[in-house]
Amino acid sequence: MTNAERSSEKIHYICQTYVETKAGRNGQTGLIIAKQFEYSTASEAQNRAEREALSEDCAGADAYSVSEDPNSGEVGDPSFIVRLGKVPKFDDF
Repeated sequence: MTNAERSSEKIHYICQTYVETKAGRNGQTGLIIAKQFEYSTASEAQNRAEREALSEDCAGADAYSVSEDPNSGEVGDPSFIVRLGKVPKFDDF
């Protein structure tokens, strides 16, 4: 990838929160995405994740970045800034 191609990438900084689902027939609870916020810096996303994780109804929160190629619309894998509380395994993401 050339510098010109790389500079056209757009970086998204995301705070994503999770809540636990009720136990199903197997008795296990799960996690679902509750809220998702986009920020212009990594520190803003991390600060929001830290605040959200303190909330009584929040099971966990992630702050991460993803790069997007505006030409193809392809989005890369998340690069985690912070993971707090109960969060899904990366494979489940």
